[in-house]
Amino acid sequence: MLVVGDDGAEQAVPVTAISGGRFGPGPAQIYADWGEFTEWAATLTTDTLRTHACHLDRALLGAPSPAPRQVFAVGLNYRAHAAESGFDAPDHFPPVFTKYVCSFSGPHTTVVLPADGKVDWEVELVVIIGRKLHRGEPGEVWDAVAGLTVGQDISERVLQLRGPAPQFGLGKSLPGFAPQGPWLVTPDEFANPDDLELGCSIDGEDMQKGRTRDLIFSVPQLLSGLSQTVTLYPGDVVFTGTPPGVGIGREPQRFLRPGETLSSWIEGIGVLHQKFIGER
Repeated sequence: MLVVGDDGAEQAVPVTAISGGRFGPGPAQIYADWGEFTEWAATLTTDTLRTHACHLDRALLGAPSPAPRQVFAVGLNYRAHAAESGFDAPDHFPPVFTKYVCSFSGPHTTVVLPADGKVDWEVELVVIIGRKLHRGEPGEVWDAVAGLTVGQDISERVLQLRGPAPQFGLGKSLPGFAPQGPWLVTPDEFANPDDLELGCSIDGEDMQKGRTRDLIFSVPQLLSGLSQTVTLYPGDVVFTGTPPGVGIGREPQRFLRPGETLSSWIEGIGVLHQKFIGER
């Protein structure tokens, strides 16, 4: 899908149809040919896009990369968040864990809160990989990025922190705990992709606000560092860390409640809306 329209929201063009079957139908095939896809997309005129445009229902949107080979999530990548979590800021490389794909969802969703849980919010800049990267230098990273999107690393703290060792992957992977979207925006669309404002609110009350320039390990440093150990593949998803303001770090602690709506945003990308209901 290519989004068109003055507000970038109301109409879209099915990629498979307009490309004559050259790209798609699934996102994975498009990411695998990302270089060719972006070259082709650059040749499309506004008139061509509008001719093939159809109505877009945002409620049907899913995660921009719904079935990646790998998902990387990064902890303690803002100094103030490390401090509120009771940890020293990492000096060599931040802790890395995963969110399982079963937690992936789109930008407008309803999420079930487990009955005995303490569910927290963590707004994050999410990077989608567009080209295979192994042992890449920081200067190569942006060329390997397909785009940026908004993500929430929703976290159930009871399961996450239950001993004898923390269960980060499980505590952060309940159904709907990784909403992403609403759009994938290519890095060239930003004046400075390393300095974006992000934040979230609950029922209109601000909970988090920060800028990605305050990441301890910037996107180029983070992806370069990951690629020294692993290979990043097209379509892979990387959650880059959250700024301060999470519920577990507050005094008193504050967690999500049934009936509340969490709105998460990044400038130049868009807004997520998650409504929470209790477990029946």
